[in-house]
Amino acid sequence: MDPNELKLVSASNIIRLRTARGLTQAELGSMLNYSDKTISKWERGEAIPDAYVLTRLAEIFSVSVDFLLSSHDEWERPRENRVEEVRYSVERVIAVAVIGVFTAFLIAFVTLWLMNIVEWRLFLIAFSMAILACMILLCVFRRTKRLQYVIALFVVSVFLIIYFFLPVAHPWQLFLILVPTEALVFLACNLRIRRRSWHGNGRKN
Repeated sequence: MDPNELKLVSASNIIRLRTARGLTQAELGSMLNYSDKTISKWERGEAIPDAYVLTRLAEIFSVSVDFLLSSHDEWERPRENRVEEVRYSVERVIAVAVIGVFTAFLIAFVTLWLMNIVEWRLFLIAFSMAILACMILLCVFRRTKRLQYVIALFVVSVFLIIYFFLPVAHPWQLFLILVPTEALVFLACNLRIRRRSWHGNGRKN
C-alpha cells in the first residue's frame, strides 16, 4: 500500500470510529493532546498519525493498530461544511442527572415537611449524590479532564454529611483529616505523565 493510499485508509477509519463514539474532532484532539486542526488534517487524508498516536487511537477505540491501517470500505473525503450527526450532549446528560437527583430529594423533603418533619440535611445527601452521578457519567463518557476536581468535591460532601449527622457536637477535628485526603485525591489523579508532542515550529499539537 503506497503512502497516499495509507493516509486515505487511516482517515476513513478515524472518521468512522470517531463518529461512532459520538466524539467531535475537538474532543478526540483533547484526548490525544492534539488540536482539532490536526485531527481534521488526518481525516482529510493530508497526513497520517505517528506510531504513538496510532497506538493511543487503538486504545481509545478498542481496536488494533492494524485495523486503523487496513482498508474496510471506500473512503470519501469529508466536506468542510458537513454537519455533525445528531448526538447527545454530555453536558446536558449530566445536567439532567444532577437536576433529577435534586428533584427526587426535594420531593422527599416536601413529603416530610407535610408530615411536620423538617429535615434540611437531606440536601447535603442530595448534593453528595448529585456529585457522585456527575462523577460516574464523566467516567462513562471519558471526560476525565476535570474528574479530579469532581472527586475532590465529592470527598468534601461526604465529610459534610458526616459532620452534620454525627451525634457529637461540632466534630471539627474531621476537617483535619480532609486536608491530607484531598491531597491524596489530586496526587492519585495525576500519577500518569502525559506525553506532549512538539513540532519544529515550537508549538504543541
